[in-house]
Amino acid sequence: MDIYEFTQRFYESTESEKAIIGKTLFGRDIYAIKLGDGSPVGIAQYAMHGREYITAKLAAAQYAYGGVAGSVWLLPLINPDGALLSQVGISSAPYDWREKLLALNENGEDFSLWKANGRGVDLNVNFPARWGTGAKNVRVAGAENYIGEQPFSETETLVLKRFTEKIRPQYTLSYHTKGEEIYWRFYQPRERLVRDFTLATALSRATGYPLAEAKNSAGGYKDWCIQQFQIPSFTIEVGLERLVHPLGEDALQDIINKNRNSLAVVSAEYQKLYGKKV
Repeated sequence: MDIYEFTQRFYESTESEKAIIGKTLFGRDIYAIKLGDGSPVGIAQYAMHGREYITAKLAAAQYAYGGVAGSVWLLPLINPDGALLSQVGISSAPYDWREKLLALNENGEDFSLWKANGRGVDLNVNFPARWGTGAKNVRVAGAENYIGEQPFSETETLVLKRFTEKIRPQYTLSYHTKGEEIYWRFYQPRERLVRDFTLATALSRATGYPLAEAKNSAGGYKDWCIQQFQIPSFTIEVGLERLVHPLGEDALQDIINKNRNSLAVVSAEYQKLYGKKV
């Protein structure tokens, strides 16, 4: 079973509030599933980078664990086109896109390290938060790091933008691989740094991951949420650094063990700070 089929089955099996919030460039559904009810409201998104598709299975494990204070919307597979390119290869793409994709992949048929979406844009540098200023940013489409023609140039980032604007979350979490660390800063003023550090510390205790600085990084979903909505927002890099992309099933149980209750901890800490009415 490929990761898109897994996510479809996960979505279909849930009985809570849920929605198809948009479609990808290649016409695949992007799913959102609500865990819990009431405030505070969070968004947790997964598998924005193609080769990091294992995180979609973490979403399912966190849903099964439950225990959140208020509610969290889970978006288990933001980039199914890129995920299937990484997992399945060029046969997952529409026939009329295959020649172009092979060229973007330097004419190689091994797409296992593919991070981008179906157009060769790295979705996590396509948000208008100091867009284009990251140290690793590139301006040519390919497997990774291409910022796109402009912020929100991509179908998938537009879907995430509109959903975030609709939900107006109090906090967000983005699950990536690998490195076992938590990024939480993006030019917040001092008073918000104190608030966000409190939540980041709770997340660090829950996972065992240290807090880290994403130096010379920009254009990410976390960055945009911090800048645009002035909310705490976190990128959690799951999986041991020594592992090789794409992380497989052999890494999954350890990832789940360390992150199963992270949504519950962050939501409870937020509720503790601000109460139920936020």
